[in-house]
Amino acid sequence: MTMIGLEIHCQLTNLNSKLFCSCKANYREFEINENICPICMGLPGSLPRLNQEAVKKATIIAMALNCSTPEKIAFFRKNYFYPDSPKNFQTTQLNIYGDTSVGGTGSIMVGDKKIRITRIQLEEDPGRLIYEGSSSKNQITLVDYNRAGTPLVEIVTEPDFETPKEVRDFLNILSDILTNLGVADPSLEGAMRADANISIEGGKKVEIKNIGSFHDLEKATHFEITRQESLHSRDIEIIQETRHWDDKRKITVSSRSKEEELDYRYFLEGDIPWIKMDPEIHKKLQTQMPESIRSKKERYITKYNIPAQVADVLSSDKYYSDLFEESHTETNAKEVANIITTDLMGLVDTREKREASKFTATHLKELADSIQSGKVSRNSSKNALHEILKTGKDLTTVISELDLGNVSDESELSGIVSQVIKEESQAVEQAKSNPQTINFLVGKVMQKTKGKADPILTLELLKKQIGI
Repeated sequence: MTMIGLEIHCQLTNLNSKLFCSCKANYREFEINENICPICMGLPGSLPRLNQEAVKKATIIAMALNCSTPEKIAFFRKNYFYPDSPKNFQTTQLNIYGDTSVGGTGSIMVGDKKIRITRIQLEEDPGRLIYEGSSSKNQITLVDYNRAGTPLVEIVTEPDFETPKEVRDFLNILSDILTNLGVADPSLEGAMRADANISIEGGKKVEIKNIGSFHDLEKATHFEITRQESLHSRDIEIIQETRHWDDKRKITVSSRSKEEELDYRYFLEGDIPWIKMDPEIHKKLQTQMPESIRSKKERYITKYNIPAQVADVLSSDKYYSDLFEESHTETNAKEVANIITTDLMGLVDTREKREASKFTATHLKELADSIQSGKVSRNSSKNALHEILKTGKDLTTVISELDLGNVSDESELSGIVSQVIKEESQAVEQAKSNPQTINFLVGKVMQKTKGKADPILTLELLKKQIGI
């Protein structure tokens, strides 16, 4: 039997400042070692000041994951000596005196399976190690402390996962939840990281660290399960240790013996008092939470009759969900959803493309309304969408400049229909006995008009001239 537990670290990227000082939480915009101060560097005489917004954001995450929220929370010093720790300790949380972390036990459903959450704790991120050198012989390690002190939420699960795929599915769902809450942007480099604890047949657990992506975590977990199964089959002892994922060789490599909690010599942080969580604040945060992904999906299906698969895509991705919410009406909702999932998704499938795009909810509404009114065809709308993404021009201008407007003049279209009927006499005869064949003739009219013919009017004119 395979048992996998996760420790997920997620930066609260939407905050303005670090957890205990006024340095910017968004360290990515700074030059190396520029976003630091005496507090986050732990210089003598400096004292931390807790970021209250970080506590609120972490509490919102706990609520969204169905976790209990304690009346009081406390911070501890986790002592370890490593280059990325400027203070030689990390300010974090620990449930020594009962549940004093920001979140207690909770759960997330992954399909039909419940994944239990052990706890959620608020802590500071360490610095970042940078390795330079072409080989291990000449490699040097540099340290960038800009990240040190960034607000970080650690989500610890029970060992409820049995396969690497379950791990990947869980992380995707969690990432969507965090994005929907507006507390973090997991797509940023290093903003969401996960370590895995793996054991088989009730044996000792092995922790895998240094994993750069969800895809790599899935591969690392698969490799480690295979490695442990191989050792077990040969009666070789599995050592409790920490292993790193070697991305180049696609294997896990032994790093050090696995530390226990006693090894970190935890003790209460004397510079930060216990924080009493006012029940009224909990109630206020509950009312401020955005609509859940599950609720959105159900609403899209029941209210707008959007297919479940399309509703799932719309509700789980905040970018698409926000576009839908801002652009749809009672009458165009299905068309808006169709444009997003059929056309737009393939064009803005990365963070960089979305940021470069000049497409807005107004564009989307105009496009959906124009398709429904027959102003542009579905075919022409794709060309218009490409142009709008690049230029940001309004739809009317794009239609005019690219000559994308539907051919909806009856006399003009009637002549084209007559021409197609003459050229496709065999298909015309077949259409008289098999009405489905008329779709072929509609396609021929579309070809001649470069996709601009009004499809409804085209069909009417074909039936009228053929006499069916």
